[in-house]
Amino acid sequence: MEPAINLPLRLVHLEDNPVDHGLVVRALRRADWDAEIMLVDTMEGFRRALGDPAGVQAVLADYHLAGFSGMEAWDWMRQQGIDLPFILVSGAIGEATVADAMVRGVSDYVDKQQLARLPRVLQRALELHATRRREAEAARALAESRQRLLELTEHLQTSIDRERADIAREIHDDIGGALAAVKLDLAWLQRRLTDAQALAHVAAAMAMTEQALGASQRIMRNLRPAVLDQGLMPALQWLTRTFAERTGLEVTLQGGLRRTAALPPRVEMTAYRTVQEALTNVLKHAQARRVRVEVSDLEDHLTLEIADDGQGASAEALRKERSFGLLGLRERAQSVGGWLDVVTAPGQGMTLILSIPLSEAARAAAVEED
Repeated sequence: MEPAINLPLRLVHLEDNPVDHGLVVRALRRADWDAEIMLVDTMEGFRRALGDPAGVQAVLADYHLAGFSGMEAWDWMRQQGIDLPFILVSGAIGEATVADAMVRGVSDYVDKQQLARLPRVLQRALELHATRRREAEAARALAESRQRLLELTEHLQTSIDRERADIAREIHDDIGGALAAVKLDLAWLQRRLTDAQALAHVAAAMAMTEQALGASQRIMRNLRPAVLDQGLMPALQWLTRTFAERTGLEVTLQGGLRRTAALPPRVEMTAYRTVQEALTNVLKHAQARRVRVEVSDLEDHLTLEIADDGQGASAEALRKERSFGLLGLRERAQSVGGWLDVVTAPGQGMTLILSIPLSEAARAAAVEED
């Protein structure tokens, strides 16, 4: 049999009977295995042999040894964090004992009376171990990639929020100031002109200036809601009220926050933007008449629930229509240790649920876990 593994092998054989060790060596040589097999017969020797586990590919161990058992060696390996295939090569030890060893993580068992099975069992254990290591490495790489993505998302979102604040400030200082000056000049002309046609043009210009001022203020609030400086609940009250006035939808805000301490700014911004995006999605896709926004901070978690009575969506339609918006909301929630759930079905409306731990330790732990 040609082993489908990298050779030569370096094995540690925990055995106190040299004859049995020789039989193991012979069984592997008959299968054309190129292997260096180190014989140890004490726990101290076993620990020394695995002092550098990187140079060892697998462990073969008798179950019954002088003064200790092979399972004690296995337990020591687990305590040390040494991850190697571990095969019991022993006399008959009973099905219950074998089952217990397998439950505790031992790779396999070979009866000394059936050593012809050893090469095949060892090959299978090595291949399975290699597969598990590749999967573990892939999982670690995926976790690292996801963490970098979260950090990038957080950085981009912070940059976007900062840029929005800068733009809002420039609109206020430059455009807002200029429009206010135009309004004053128009008012001056309105007081001094007597020609009816000229006054009509001034009145029209005054109305357009008022409209431009209102638009600039609305844009500023959307870019950086200054109302958040008063706290999350006042900001949500303003958001739901103005959304209802602008769209004609019935929007109700329920619940509230029991805590008196201010929420972290990033948590407030995440909650506010989630409600804002959810309301926008309702207007674009849901064909709803009523929207309910519920807020609570029970059990040290900020929870926002945005539910509409619209047409809902199937999972496939949800992916097509709103995938990027929901993905952005999920990434924003994850950046502060929270998560976003979506409950929907065709004809049954949609509910978005945002949950964010309020303790800093819990948020940090949730970010690391993600």
